[in-house]
Amino acid sequence: MDQRVIEHADVLVDWSAQVERGDNVIVSVAEGTHDLAVAVAEKLGDRGANMITLYDSDELSSAYLSAHDGTFDHAGAHEQRLLEKADVYLRLGGGRNTAETSDIPQSVRQAYNKSRTDAREARMNTDWVSTLHPTRSLAQQAGMSYSAYKTFVYNAILRDWESLAEEMAEMKTLLDAGSEVHITTDRTDLTMSIADRTAVNSCASVAYDSHNLPSGEVFTAPYATTGTAFFDVPMTIDGTRVQDVELVFADGTVVDYSAVQGEETLSGVLETDDGARRLGELGIGMNRGIDRFTDNILFDEKMGDTVHLAVGRAYDACLPTGETGNKSAVHVDMIMDMSSNSTLSIDGEVIQRDGTFRWEDGFEA
Repeated sequence: MDQRVIEHADVLVDWSAQVERGDNVIVSVAEGTHDLAVAVAEKLGDRGANMITLYDSDELSSAYLSAHDGTFDHAGAHEQRLLEKADVYLRLGGGRNTAETSDIPQSVRQAYNKSRTDAREARMNTDWVSTLHPTRSLAQQAGMSYSAYKTFVYNAILRDWESLAEEMAEMKTLLDAGSEVHITTDRTDLTMSIADRTAVNSCASVAYDSHNLPSGEVFTAPYATTGTAFFDVPMTIDGTRVQDVELVFADGTVVDYSAVQGEETLSGVLETDDGARRLGELGIGMNRGIDRFTDNILFDEKMGDTVHLAVGRAYDACLPTGETGNKSAVHVDMIMDMSSNSTLSIDGEVIQRDGTFRWEDGFEA
């Protein structure tokens, strides 16, 4: 086995999920992640955790949803009961075909997502971590050889996370103290409130309320969004390519939208429920180990020259105690390239210009 797979499992179990002896752990294993699953299982066994595995197959999901009549009564109830007994949930992503579910009708997808709301909430109440094992299908989607893609993935995952956490803490401090964020690019002019929000230093560990590996972003839950946002980084949503998305906000809500490619898919997302037309997240990428776009949101949104906004569900970690943020059955991230002709300002002060933060070499005030 590739030594990097073993190191990946070590980081996942020790740093990211911080699994302890006796923890009840669910491991969701995608079709192409067998090697990582074996390494994780060995690590959990050595730790003395209690493990149960689930098979996460896009082919199975596609077969199920294609045959279903679209009426999902309490479809997630049994999954919810399982998750409510879990301490830790580990999702090992990496399938055979990234477009496997692309032909599922939007109406069926929406109904299924809504039916699983309670199960999703139960998962969010665990120490959950989502990671990705490099597969040939993902390498193909990224336009890379399999060998080069593996190197790319492990450069993003096998980081000195404690050092990166210290750097990202500066951005968290600025967001926590700020009231308004203003983002500009050639086609974006967007303002949003972040007053009374708490930013998350997402350094790939549940100890920081961070649940992705790799991570390397600082995110918060904005509201009262106004203006236009243009997302120029292509992405795959529900197995469909979506490109050049423009969202127009007024009073915190998407009032107009367009996409050069995948507009029907975008429409389906925004029409899921009322919360799908409001922002749930503003994320600022800070992982310099990610140096190219690969059409995978887990990596692309963490890249150092990017900002991403998610329509849909807001994370409770960003909200004041007792406050309910934006609720939705979806949380869909969209990315804008900030590497040129861009600014990110907090309360009128430029924090990032053309992809460079003010504490980095080359920043121009």
